[in-house]
Amino acid sequence: MPEGHSVHRIALQFARHFVGERVTASSPQGRFAEGAALLDGRTMTQSRAAGKQLFLEFDQALYLRVHLGIYGAWDFAGSVGHDPVTRSSGGRMGQTGQHGVESDDDADAPGTVVDEHENSLASIGAPRRARLRMGEQSSTTEVLESFPAEPVGQVRARLLTTTAVADLRGPTACEVLDAAAVQEVVDRLGPDPLVDDAEVGEERMLERVRRRRVPIGLLLMDQSVVSGIGNVYRAELLFRARLDPHTPGASLPEEVVRELWRDWRYLLGVGVETGQMLTMDGLDEEAQRRARRSRADRHWVYKREGLPCRICGTHIVLELAAARKLYYCPSCQQ
Repeated sequence: MPEGHSVHRIALQFARHFVGERVTASSPQGRFAEGAALLDGRTMTQSRAAGKQLFLEFDQALYLRVHLGIYGAWDFAGSVGHDPVTRSSGGRMGQTGQHGVESDDDADAPGTVVDEHENSLASIGAPRRARLRMGEQSSTTEVLESFPAEPVGQVRARLLTTTAVADLRGPTACEVLDAAAVQEVVDRLGPDPLVDDAEVGEERMLERVRRRRVPIGLLLMDQSVVSGIGNVYRAELLFRARLDPHTPGASLPEEVVRELWRDWRYLLGVGVETGQMLTMDGLDEEAQRRARRSRADRHWVYKREGLPCRICGTHIVLELAAARKLYYCPSCQQ
């Protein structure tokens, strides 16, 4: 399912093209007809993400909550840009002082490969009348003959302005809430590095990890412990920390947990800016280009079961942990 960086990018896309606009809401599929009727004709006033949850606020304090789950995706069309992130001289969003990947400004965008689970690094710039998919399986664009195009497939919810349209397909959750209900959802979540104060979030994660004897490989996927981490980031964070995923949270030194939070804050910032889960640092120019084009060159251990570890040569192990695939190096992560 989409991890935290994708949901933050979707929130930014709505902020850029829908906030402040009067929205026509509908449910072409019909399953969200009542909720769409409540939102139809209202102005979107805010868009924000918390972990894997998206909250779109409308006037009179009504919210659309969306959790994409495994199969959900948003398709954007109309006058929308490929990159919702506004670059500034302030540096990378979420930057923590660690060395990251270089900008994609010089990448050969048309040749970029769109990998599963990730958004494309395709050409970012001038708005165009195109369909932009942001979600689990792919991010693709296609030129549209007219705007708005007819809904394609099972569209749960359609949000339309005079210049942009967003179609939602296959979400796990799609519901209209009031402010109190939204707060209840947020209160159940662990800290999100792009939402919570960095120091406060670090303390919250530290307390929630070290009070439990559950393996850290499971705790990082628990959205009540820390928000936004999925299978990819879980595997990569643990490898970068050289942590055995079976180590109980309560057994971890305080500084190790703090470093996990800081690294997650850094990687999430990279993911929001680039649209890809780039988890390998220190790459030369050619290696960076390969990483931007192919997931096989982007990660330390994720999806590399049976292949030699990039550090020690030991074969990467794949096992099931709470019915989810867990990748790790049994030598480096002892």
